[in-house]
Amino acid sequence: MIKEKLEKLNVPSALEFMGKRAETVDEWENDIRPEIEKFILESEYGYIPDAPESVEYKIKNIDERFCAGKATFIELDITSTVYGEKFTFPVNYVYPSNGNKFKTFLHINFRPFVPDKYMPTEEIIDNGFACASFCYQDVTSDDGDFTNGLAGLVYKNSERTETSPGKIAMWAWAAMRVMDYLQTREEVDKDNICVCGHSRLGKTALLTGAIDKRFAAVHSNCAGCSGDALNRGKLPKSEHIGDILDRFEFWFCKNYENFRNKDDETPFEQHFLHALIAPRRVHVASAENDIWAGPETQILCCAAASDVYELYGKKGFVCGEENFLKTGKYLNDGSIGFCYRSGNHYFSRDDWHGLFDFMNK
Repeated sequence: MIKEKLEKLNVPSALEFMGKRAETVDEWENDIRPEIEKFILESEYGYIPDAPESVEYKIKNIDERFCAGKATFIELDITSTVYGEKFTFPVNYVYPSNGNKFKTFLHINFRPFVPDKYMPTEEIIDNGFACASFCYQDVTSDDGDFTNGLAGLVYKNSERTETSPGKIAMWAWAAMRVMDYLQTREEVDKDNICVCGHSRLGKTALLTGAIDKRFAAVHSNCAGCSGDALNRGKLPKSEHIGDILDRFEFWFCKNYENFRNKDDETPFEQHFLHALIAPRRVHVASAENDIWAGPETQILCCAAASDVYELYGKKGFVCGEENFLKTGKYLNDGSIGFCYRSGNHYFSRDDWHGLFDFMNK
């Protein structure tokens, strides 16, 4: 059924792009992957801002009694020298106090709070994970103002071009700077760091993981249109490219306007992001009542990327026909996992527990 749905929608394979097809990992890595990455950046999100010339970390506070002494909570500032100027944003980092190496989440969050309604910190700690987080608007505002924060440095001496970064690319840049910090922490299991985010920040997490290969996994939570859902096959009440451009064109590069009202005709698809992450892992969470995000096109997006993972000799998305959009079961047996629950658009504890299960596979 899943294969037939993809064929009916004429979903392109990420193994084939611009007249070339990869039959081997080397062909994918050398011939197809670079072209897809370039096209996605130039056509949808814009190029990620330049890597900093230097990065500094300033610890502002350490609380070793956090979560009743089960965890250590560090508040710090990350200061990057970029485009010849210094840019600083705050980061929170919590890790268990038992002295082990920890799988770690990097949560791009809507708020700076620890814990937060989207981030049950004590449960994360109790399940054996560490978690760094930052508020996306501490990097640059979520609007069309390109004069503040990181955007103010990127565009200080230039105008937005067709391929210049939108806000998603800037938030992704900040996540990479937090990854820089995590690389300095002895207690972090460097081979098991997962970047995660909800909604627009799920889109950001996918882009971050697609570009930065240091991330072992990506969790996209209810990201929907222009994130973890196919462009093709959307229901009328699901979000389309035109809808998202009407409200949030500043998330993307100017070239994305070329695909307004062409959801079923795009030469790329959103599972190309999943493919760029291969052979590393992707986890997607979806909600039954979140029709705007398009649950059926989210699960099909997972399935469409499987062939790239299979090229690497890995399982892609594992889903029996009986489990297609059935709530209450984690589909985490492959390198692409999917959690489908009842409820609405939210980063819930159910989503986190599905992610815990995936990361522990």
